[in-house]
Amino acid sequence: MSASSTLQTGRPWPLGAHWDGQGVNFAVFSANAQGIDLCLFDDIGAQALSRSALPGHTQDIWHGYLPGAAPGLVYGLRAQGTWQPDDGHRFNPNKLLLDPYAREIVGRFVWSDVHFGGERSKPLRMDTRDNAVEALKARVTHDVFDWGDDHPPCTPLADTVLYELHVKGFTRQHPGVPQAMRGTYAGLASDAAVAHLQTLGVTAVSLLPVHQALDEERLVRMGLRNYWGYNTPGFFCPDPLLAQGQDGHSARNEFRQMVKRLHQAGLEVILDVVFNHSAETDEFGPTIHFRGLDNRSYYRLPLHDPELYENDTGCGNTLDLRHPRVLQLVLDSLRYWVGEMHVDGFRFDLAPVLGRGNHGFDRNAPFFHAVAQDPVLSRVKMIAEPWDIGPGGYQVGHFPAGWLEWNDRFRDTVRSFWLKGSTHCGEFVNRLCASSDVFNQRARTPGETVNFIVAHDGFTLADLVSFSHKHNFGNGEDNRDGHGDNHSWNCGAEGPSEDAEVLALRARLQRCLLTSLLLAQGTPMLCAGDELGHSQAGNNNAYCQDNATSWIDWSRADTTLTAFTAHLLALRRQLLPLANRWYTGTFGVQGRQDISWLRADGRAMHGDDWHNPRHRVIGALIGSPGKAAAPLLLLVNGSAHDVAFTLPAGPRWTALLDSAQPTGRPAWAIDAAAASCPLSQRSVVLLSSAPP
Repeated sequence: MSASSTLQTGRPWPLGAHWDGQGVNFAVFSANAQGIDLCLFDDIGAQALSRSALPGHTQDIWHGYLPGAAPGLVYGLRAQGTWQPDDGHRFNPNKLLLDPYAREIVGRFVWSDVHFGGERSKPLRMDTRDNAVEALKARVTHDVFDWGDDHPPCTPLADTVLYELHVKGFTRQHPGVPQAMRGTYAGLASDAAVAHLQTLGVTAVSLLPVHQALDEERLVRMGLRNYWGYNTPGFFCPDPLLAQGQDGHSARNEFRQMVKRLHQAGLEVILDVVFNHSAETDEFGPTIHFRGLDNRSYYRLPLHDPELYENDTGCGNTLDLRHPRVLQLVLDSLRYWVGEMHVDGFRFDLAPVLGRGNHGFDRNAPFFHAVAQDPVLSRVKMIAEPWDIGPGGYQVGHFPAGWLEWNDRFRDTVRSFWLKGSTHCGEFVNRLCASSDVFNQRARTPGETVNFIVAHDGFTLADLVSFSHKHNFGNGEDNRDGHGDNHSWNCGAEGPSEDAEVLALRARLQRCLLTSLLLAQGTPMLCAGDELGHSQAGNNNAYCQDNATSWIDWSRADTTLTAFTAHLLALRRQLLPLANRWYTGTFGVQGRQDISWLRADGRAMHGDDWHNPRHRVIGALIGSPGKAAAPLLLLVNGSAHDVAFTLPAGPRWTALLDSAQPTGRPAWAIDAAAASCPLSQRSVVLLSSAPP
């Protein structure tokens, strides 16, 4: 089809390519280009058919309308402008560009010198070779999907339990998932996968990136790939490699079917999204879309050296949300995933970038205000990874009210308390109570701290108690990558062991860590496989391990640990020991303190008790729990010795949980006349004053 004689002016909205039943409208942003060309290709993107300038230009939007064009049309863009890297401009009309609003990407990116706007040996000199045949292209789409009576679960924050997983790794080796569905969206929606999630008792799956991603050149050369997917060229495209058909149309339909099935099971779907950087990397990277369309607008460039890129992400570049059109791209993408794909929220990778202004992070940045007033986005869950590597990049507790934040202080404190013995009770209690020293001071709610012991980035739970050192040699970086300070402990043997005492201690500590996480105040997040005993053989940075290192091995599942975790989650669901409100220690109408803290001898904690590292035993008398009808008593023994904990006088206490037992169910009962409770070394016990 030739566009030269039929391309009309069209309109500047909406951005991207959209079919109206009669033709396709194209709209592309570039503030600094001198013109944008529309290039049409055959159905597989192998042969160029035509090239025409978009005739319309309205407020930095280049646009045109192609009558008679229909869904399925394959196209790319070329930008006319100056090649002047020392002024931040990298226009190169020899390079075909992907539409940032592409709904489907055609082709597979193969690393080649032809993709670079500047010559690789002399990056400041324009590369004049044409890359149209090899370049990624976009396909015009128009989907019709029957959502039926699908509706979001809208789980209250107080009841939310996040479960972070990788779509492929979760089911790739699951024997209950049909072979053809393993490792796909359909696999996650299978009966076997859904049954596990429901039996476990989580309320939301937090998916590692599903946006279409690229593998970095360095990984490709080593025969590895970016398994986690934090390298996005397509912010509107579910990755087809996670679909059975491995094409764009199949991916979109299969993703929607997955969401619909998970919603039917009462499970929310949260997406991990990467709006802090793009796959184009630094000044030595390829030209895929943003760099060629308008480098100065899309990226943060050093004021005095605009041929370079600000690198607050550690990935070579940083998207510039100070620009309204870049902000619009992010918002449009988020609305698409909520409106068209029915997702229930987002976890933002390196989220401080979203709020970076001219002088660092600003919790009142335009992005946060835009989300707060948006009728679509303001009703879904927003979760921040509250740190990047730029100046002032650590922002835990500083995001706007209503935002949830990953809380690494919880992770490190709880690990240290149980595994290193180097954290005192005062710090541990702060984390147990929703990090009130961080969040309460800023008028946030307890549920806004996302508590976690393990995430995708770091040791698994099993490895946390099996390795004192990281073992990342398979990543090809001589074990230099990944965190070195993990607050881990191998319990006396590095790696796998057949020593019964070592194995028993590891199991006991895993239960202590899980109990601290799932009974704490705040929103808990489990990492998929931790309840199954999943190990990555000590690799704490398995981002490039698309293999059995990362895939969950269901044949080796620790079913006892899984049952223990489900029991914990059932207790949380029934009792919510610590409510989603701040505790003050004040007395209520029934004459009880909402919470009070006790020593092992039954007396109140005071002064040095909080900071003495030798005091490893503490009790919380919860007079005002979240859902329980009667007061609860939570006892923690972080020492290596059994203790008889003196019980508060008055009620008869019934034990509901003892983490020292593999099942979690106490193997003992408290006599009515008993004055103390047996508290095993390295354990947590939960008791209720309600009649059994």
